[in-house]
Amino acid sequence: MRVHVFTSLTIVLCWLSADAQLLAEKSSSNRADSLRGHLTEYRTCYDLNYYHLDVKINIEDRSISGSNEFRFTATKAFKVLQFDLFANLKVEKVVYQGADVPFKREFNAVFLTFPNEIKIAEHKSFTVFYSGKPAVAKNPPWDGGFIFKKDKSDNPWVSVACQGFGASSWWPTKDHQSDEVDSMLISISVPKGLDEISNGRLRSVIDQKDGYNQFNWFVSNPINNYNVTFYIGKYAHWKDSYAGEKGLLSIDYWSLEEDSAKARIHWDADVKRMLKSFEHWFGPYPFYEDGYKLVQAPHLGMEHQSAVAYGNGFKQGYLGRDYSKSAANWGLKFDYLTVHESGHEWFGNSITSKDIADMWIHEAFTSYSETIFLDSYYGDQAGSEYVISSRKIIRNDSPIIGIYGLNTEGSSDMYYKGANMIHTIRALINNDEKFRLMLRGMNKNFYHQTVTTAEIEQYIRRFTGLKLTGFFDQYLRKTAIPVLEFRIEASGKLAYRWKTDVAKFDMPVRVTLKPGNYQLIYPGNEWKTSAIDPAIKKETFSIDPNFYVNIKSN
Repeated sequence: MRVHVFTSLTIVLCWLSADAQLLAEKSSSNRADSLRGHLTEYRTCYDLNYYHLDVKINIEDRSISGSNEFRFTATKAFKVLQFDLFANLKVEKVVYQGADVPFKREFNAVFLTFPNEIKIAEHKSFTVFYSGKPAVAKNPPWDGGFIFKKDKSDNPWVSVACQGFGASSWWPTKDHQSDEVDSMLISISVPKGLDEISNGRLRSVIDQKDGYNQFNWFVSNPINNYNVTFYIGKYAHWKDSYAGEKGLLSIDYWSLEEDSAKARIHWDADVKRMLKSFEHWFGPYPFYEDGYKLVQAPHLGMEHQSAVAYGNGFKQGYLGRDYSKSAANWGLKFDYLTVHESGHEWFGNSITSKDIADMWIHEAFTSYSETIFLDSYYGDQAGSEYVISSRKIIRNDSPIIGIYGLNTEGSSDMYYKGANMIHTIRALINNDEKFRLMLRGMNKNFYHQTVTTAEIEQYIRRFTGLKLTGFFDQYLRKTAIPVLEFRIEASGKLAYRWKTDVAKFDMPVRVTLKPGNYQLIYPGNEWKTSAIDPAIKKETFSIDPNFYVNIKSN
């Protein structure tokens, strides 16, 4: 009996110990996530104006060393601020006004204490010197970090992708999307014989006398830190231009030397017609001053501002297949990576969510840019079939808005559930010119700004005049989509209502009240009735497929 008691007690103690460990780990994780995701007084006390990131990349031992200068304006009086750098990278020193200043770490956050109080509206700067071996991505770009590969000729091919994972995984920065630096100089030193491409425009290449060349790129537009990047390799480079809405836009192509022949042909097929389509629907390309670059990358792709990462193998579709699985294979009419990642220049790079929880703003509108592209060149039926077909890959597993303040994204449904939500708004507007002006207005009103979901919702409601509060709550903050319950009554009338998680959901929808066409009805959460043609039966009653909803016979 003692043995059994002892065993039970041991098990209980083990459980308690395990629970305590899990709680400690969870607490640590929450604290680290909160430090990264939450806007505390130590982050809101200063507004970023300028960075000079100066980094030497040692490819052989996969290490980096360098510095980043922060120039900022104080938004209030303070003595302590937070910047971010992953704990596996060492802060060598922080220099302010020519002297080292004290700092302390907590997880990936670094707290810097100034010798004197910084006054409100003062312009100050400090420089962080650091070194170490940054995390290497296991599955880029979904898993963040450095990418070390080689081309077919065994030349180094190196880059980074860090969205979500964090720009502070490789350089000191205020790692929060809400504060974009106004301009930036990116200086990357790499072994001689290799090219290096970053955001913005190349100002100079300087011989470092130690077997390295320093490439200096200046970004004259606001840029979010996860967009800051580099590409290192043996590249071929050629130029082009596009006569756009704001004048002549420079286009720079960078492919591996060994792929340049097919890259020239392949990219030429999509880039200019993509720019023409998106400028028509979204407004002028947002970064004329920094140009447009398409750069072959050692990973699938990323929306790096003015230096879009491309890794689709010069194939149509998504790695040679129609991502939406549409019956007519509309997704094979264009290169998915060229179109999608370039769409982010408008949605994600120019218009950026303040909190990563609102990343649907980036991904929903950019996923819908694929539909816009098809509309432009193959007609609106092609675009509709493409986005409607993409519903097959929607999981409806959790809300597409994440948890605020914890650096947490929502469901991956933000891509195509989000796109289908936008398609439903387009169906509700029922006027493509007004819908186009809505999209252009977004890019004008929120040009080079960080935004919240609430701001986007308010803009769309005001522009369209539609009552969309319950609509956004259901599609963005709940998991399920609306279900239209219906029955055809003995009296010959159609009875219908919405089944939703949101109370007082009253979205109108077009249905078949008569054979051969769709007409608007105005369901609520309570049963309503409408006259219906006797020829319409339960089996033939349907909803306009441009509305992303479910239907259920009651």
